[in-house]
Amino acid sequence: MSHSEEIVDVLIVGAGLSGIGSAAMLRQRLPGQRIAIVEARGALGGTWDLFRYPGVRSDSDMHTLGFKARPWRSTQSIVDGPSILRYLQETAEQAGLVPLIQFNTEVQSADWKSAEACWHVTLRDRESGATRLQRARFLHFCNGYYRYSEAWRPHWEGEDAFQGRIVHPQFWPEALEYRGKQVLVIGSGATAVTLVPALAEQAAQVTMLQRSPSYIVSRPAQDPLARWLTRWLPAPWAHPWIYSLVRWKNILLAIVLYSLARKRPAQVRERIVGMAAEQLPPGFDVATHFTPRYKPWDQRVCLVPDGDLFKAIRAGRVSVATDTIERFTPTGVRLHSGRELAADIVVTATGLQLNAPANIKVSVDGAPVAWHECMIYKGAMFTGVPNLVQTFGYTNASWTLRADLIALFLCRLLAHMQRHGHAVAQVQRDATVGERPFLDFTSGYVQRSVAHLPRQGDRGPWRLHQNYVRDLLAVRFSAIDDGVMRFGPGVATASAARAAQAA
Repeated sequence: MSHSEEIVDVLIVGAGLSGIGSAAMLRQRLPGQRIAIVEARGALGGTWDLFRYPGVRSDSDMHTLGFKARPWRSTQSIVDGPSILRYLQETAEQAGLVPLIQFNTEVQSADWKSAEACWHVTLRDRESGATRLQRARFLHFCNGYYRYSEAWRPHWEGEDAFQGRIVHPQFWPEALEYRGKQVLVIGSGATAVTLVPALAEQAAQVTMLQRSPSYIVSRPAQDPLARWLTRWLPAPWAHPWIYSLVRWKNILLAIVLYSLARKRPAQVRERIVGMAAEQLPPGFDVATHFTPRYKPWDQRVCLVPDGDLFKAIRAGRVSVATDTIERFTPTGVRLHSGRELAADIVVTATGLQLNAPANIKVSVDGAPVAWHECMIYKGAMFTGVPNLVQTFGYTNASWTLRADLIALFLCRLLAHMQRHGHAVAQVQRDATVGERPFLDFTSGYVQRSVAHLPRQGDRGPWRLHQNYVRDLLAVRFSAIDDGVMRFGPGVATASAARAAQAA
């Protein structure tokens, strides 16, 4: 293993939405900090470079999925994956981040050394296999919530006998030909409802096979307010504030709707199912295929832009089956009801494998960190783990909203440490705080990993509120030195040392 003599102030892991946003904010607010970004893949973009399946798009509006510091300037609200990737690439280029990214570099382990007040991070070059040691004063995990290298996929009896092809959306084959084919999509989540109408444009027939329905809501692909304002306001007046207004409209609307769903689930359930029924053919079995067994927002609500899924069903290009698989046959699958579904291609949109929290071996002075024993502080730091911040976005709103807030929290924390000469920041657990699960979703990908995740508390600053306005006020105005955060001396930060040398 080679050793790097350079000590960086902040090592950012991941060059997707979270990593690019955090690095851009650090460069803007704390230009003296020496940062580095490591990205395991050969390109930036994270999810938006990884996913290549037909129709891939955001299920959040771009006015909130975009960065606050670089607003999404278009009336198009729900956009495809390539457009989001271009937006990220342009953001990185404009902020001067591309030279800072070390591509094809994965983090194998990170060990905090109290004697040096820094992290020893083992990096591996995925092309050569060589490993090296990088020291960092602060770690910021921005590598998302799921594993890029591994997806969740059940295995069914008889798969070997199936004469067609089985694919998973996370690893979509570039040359897969589905034109004129019978395609069966297993799943009913965000990926499935994106794939199905896109595949139906060329396939002979697409069937969405679901164990149970999801809540599916149609939303305009173009934001009505943005479209109206840009139509009637002169361009010099429109651009400075129009998209900020649209962003806040969407933020507040999402908060109100989520709050309503939690307080009056029966009424919201009736309304969502009713809206679906209005867009489906007469006589369609809405009770079976579009009426979930759980309450709204017990799992994430799926968005379909301009009702594209409902349109495909009305056109007869898509059918829905609600059942479970007994086994695969040579020509498709047999369901427990006895019905057989013919298929040339089976797409297993069956879910993700959650990171816990970053799928990286982390230790403190040689002792491995047991994440399930940690409690999360302000949605960003963990008890017993110094100088480490993790980004995990909202489950009921755009990921970037919280990613921006966590990046702002990191900037405020680092500025406070620099002003007061602190080298170490660590949160101590309050024994009187009750425990709650990190996520309260009933989704399969959450339940499969919940035992390995950190815990949240029953009150602030340990509670995850899933409310952007509340979190924004807390991040902007709450004290960094709040009695929970403990600071310690140590080796001066790299930026402070450079400043001292210059003086």
